[in-house]
Amino acid sequence: MTDLRTGALAALATQTIELPSWAFGNSGTRFKVFGQPGVARDPYEKLEDAAQVHRYTGVAPRVSLHIPWDLVDDYGKLAAHARDLGVQIGAINSNLFQDDEYKLGSLTHADPEIRRRAVAHHAQCIEVMRQTGSTDLKIWLPDGTNYPGQDDLRSRQERLADSLQQIYAMLDAEHRILLEYKFFEPHFYAMDIPDWGTSLLHCMALGDQATVVLDTGHHAPGTNIEFIVMQLLRVGRLGAFDFNSRNYADDDLIVGSADPFQLFRIMNEIVAQGAHRPESGVNFMLDQCHNLEKKIPGQIRSVMNVQEATAKALLVDREALAAAQRSGEVLDAHSVLMDAFSTDVRPLLGEFRESQGLDADPYAAFARSGYQERIEGERVGGQQAGWGA
Repeated sequence: MTDLRTGALAALATQTIELPSWAFGNSGTRFKVFGQPGVARDPYEKLEDAAQVHRYTGVAPRVSLHIPWDLVDDYGKLAAHARDLGVQIGAINSNLFQDDEYKLGSLTHADPEIRRRAVAHHAQCIEVMRQTGSTDLKIWLPDGTNYPGQDDLRSRQERLADSLQQIYAMLDAEHRILLEYKFFEPHFYAMDIPDWGTSLLHCMALGDQATVVLDTGHHAPGTNIEFIVMQLLRVGRLGAFDFNSRNYADDDLIVGSADPFQLFRIMNEIVAQGAHRPESGVNFMLDQCHNLEKKIPGQIRSVMNVQEATAKALLVDREALAAAQRSGEVLDAHSVLMDAFSTDVRPLLGEFRESQGLDADPYAAFARSGYQERIEGERVGGQQAGWGA
């Protein structure tokens, strides 16, 4: 166990988790956007709030932007502001779901002029990447159909492949496309990228600079997400992993809040294949909006939950597990995992944080800092996370 603890501490020191800028704006359900006092009013303040999460956790050095929600006149200035705060710009997310023209599709639309506009939006995002030093273009495609016969499914796939190829051709050598999938919503008969297989097929057709994004909320109930993680890692195509938690659908709750055992199982597959290490190229990000809870504490709690699941996965006795698997000892193998999952890793994480010069309890440390009270007193008219959020 001593060797496992030592290895876990070393591995935790290399873990990083990207934050979403939209987590720091006002958000809500599909019925109502709820305002909160002190919420960020522009992308600069979003970065300031995200920097607080990194300050108290030490593992959240990147902030993902969303275009056009985070449009500014000078992205060089925004990137410099991030650096001054001790963070940097992460992935750039495109938006294909808010313009009226995209009602029947964007990259898949039958009208070539609308497809051209959607492709041009990604050219804008790639230019933001160049100005901020970002290397990842993240595409979530909301395109799909509601009714059988509404459109020809194969034709939509052909148009999508052509649009993606145009975007891929714009990338610089250090850039990647991160292609997300979602099995329903906003459309309910067919989504144009409904699953990891469809995303993977398009990525493989594009080339090595295209990888799949897995979001834990984008699966049907009962889906074995850790199996998908394993397969994408097996073929070297898991480019990004979005953390959240869900009860029914894409609920975007705090990661690990609904099913911490699922989060552990996922992190076990990630650790088993070494994908938690920075050199794996997998970008781990929180993709959540905090509607009832305050924004910064919600992100801090999320980071802590991911760290706990990671620490437990790092404490799995791999040698004992492999021996039980080889000998067909089903319950012994299962017990190895359950022993790790049942371990209280909070003292280990407290030790790790203190070794990094941090408070053992980031959540409590932020609460004592007075930052939340200060921004609630200073900021008026917080920005909505995104139109229609």
